[in-house]
Amino acid sequence: MNNTSVKVDLHLHTLQSDGNLSPAELVKLASEKKLEIISITDHDITAGLAEAYESIKDNPHLTLIPGVELSTDIPGNEIHMLGYYMDYSDSFFQKTLKRFRDGRVDRARQMVRKLEKLGMSIDWDRVVEIAGEGAIGRPHIAQAMVERGYIDYPQDAFKDYLGRNGLAYAEREKMTPQEAVELVVNTGGVAVLAHPAWLEDIDAIIVDLKSHGLQGIEVHYAEYDEATRTRLASIATRHDLLPCGGSDYHAFGTPGEHLPGEMGPPIEVAVLLKELAGVNSKKRKTKQNQTN
Repeated sequence: MNNTSVKVDLHLHTLQSDGNLSPAELVKLASEKKLEIISITDHDITAGLAEAYESIKDNPHLTLIPGVELSTDIPGNEIHMLGYYMDYSDSFFQKTLKRFRDGRVDRARQMVRKLEKLGMSIDWDRVVEIAGEGAIGRPHIAQAMVERGYIDYPQDAFKDYLGRNGLAYAEREKMTPQEAVELVVNTGGVAVLAHPAWLEDIDAIIVDLKSHGLQGIEVHYAEYDEATRTRLASIATRHDLLPCGGSDYHAFGTPGEHLPGEMGPPIEVAVLLKELAGVNSKKRKTKQNQTN
């Protein structure tokens, strides 16, 4: 059930990466949920923002924060980094995203081949069709597996096959968390550590990432219970990080999926997020002027 007190959702996905709604459809849903501030944070791509901004014109009570979600590599696992308010028109920023999207395609092909060896034949053209104009990823393979009847729901694919320790898993090129933070900050954005509850030595990781420019951490995350949110809020306070969050909505349609607006930070957090971005943007312009 939607929590009507939630006005901010900073973690949403569209067809441009692994969601099932177009940016316009997502904006419409957010409007119906009475949200006031949203961010589209597709994986390694910002192509959905133009359509979203166009749709916002018909929903003037909504504010859209440009965002992105980056996958980064650590020994034995990965960390996701969210970026907000970055200058996504920056050529280096877009070239970097494209390189990692291309890596997703190569990895997806490898996974399809591994699945075939496991007796689960997936048509590559169908995976591409499911992805549409978005960045091809594991969720598109998972959807193809559902269509073929190998699994019941997309998330089932990650348990045994597509997850990091899955039978069909394949690696791809990723940034380090430090590189992701710097990529966001160097384009005037605010870097936020995504869904971090599982991290071991989280304090040490945060201290390191703060030295590279990290300014926020997801606390108000829909998958977390109250105890976890309380623990993360304490960590955010201890390290002077902005407590962000959202639903991480993909429109998968799976049982219990959290909808936009079910969880998110107070509106004051969104205000502070914008202020931090303004400071970062000024620092970026100053640095550019000094190098010209």
